[in-house]
Amino acid sequence: MKTSECYLPEGSYTALPEVRQALASLDGLRRAQDENRILEAVAQRCTPAHDLLFDLGCARGIMPRSCCALGVAEGDTREIAILSRVGKPTCFTITDIDESGETPLVWLSRTIPQQRAQDHLLETLRPGDVIPAAVTHLENFGAFVDIGCGVASLIGIENLSVSRIFHPSDRLRVGQHICAVVRSVDPDARRISLTHRELLGTWAQNAAMFSPGETVRGVVRSVEPYGVFIELAPNLSGLAEARDDLAPGMVVSVYIKSILPQRMKIKLTVIDVLAPSGEPEPPQYFVTDGHIDEWVYTPACCDRKYIATVFE
Repeated sequence: MKTSECYLPEGSYTALPEVRQALASLDGLRRAQDENRILEAVAQRCTPAHDLLFDLGCARGIMPRSCCALGVAEGDTREIAILSRVGKPTCFTITDIDESGETPLVWLSRTIPQQRAQDHLLETLRPGDVIPAAVTHLENFGAFVDIGCGVASLIGIENLSVSRIFHPSDRLRVGQHICAVVRSVDPDARRISLTHRELLGTWAQNAAMFSPGETVRGVVRSVEPYGVFIELAPNLSGLAEARDDLAPGMVVSVYIKSILPQRMKIKLTVIDVLAPSGEPEPPQYFVTDGHIDEWVYTPACCDRKYIATVFE
């Protein structure tokens, strides 16, 4: 994926050997300050003044409110951006170390690595680049993700998959690390928008995973008077005959009657209703790195609806 090892989604730094080594001693913290290195630790608590506190083992970390998130000092970012860091890995650089007391105090800034990451991403990313991201929260209209040091980006619900869903939680969960594709870069608004469905395969790639005569698991996504749309994979659905006992979200077993590429259609028969599966399954990616210029979902032999994305 196109990214810099310096600017990863939060939660990715903790496992890095150089970060562990830096947090292991006061000498390591001093070196990290001199090198302006990005470190990461779990925020332990938030004070009434909305400063974040960290236990760094050999020292106590303090992140002042104004250094907790881009836009907080200017009033453009809500306080929940600070409160919600408690209990979560949070990246930072060290701005000062006070060794005058019994326990050293280390002053931290999250806004410095965030600003560096945002500047780097806006300068280097182009539409079609595949990047790593971590899901931070879900709204009805889409999924917010961290694309580096807590820099936020949005994947609209319509861009999560070809198969329609009612809520992003049908597809993703908070804390999940995923791949995404850059849709657009707006340096003036300092905004990067993403998409996801182009990494989940074309109709033909998904249909190749199934064969007529098989019975497989599926999820009911839509119930219409003329039939029931059942998702076999995030980018592939089939149609079964209408039934009154089915509702969106139900898990079912289905018999595959036929697969028709020329009509981009899969005919199904519902066999049984299954127990709910709980968490959404991790996405199966057909692309995980590099760059995409164009993605064509519709089979070449199909004269029905043409689905494609051109990145420019």
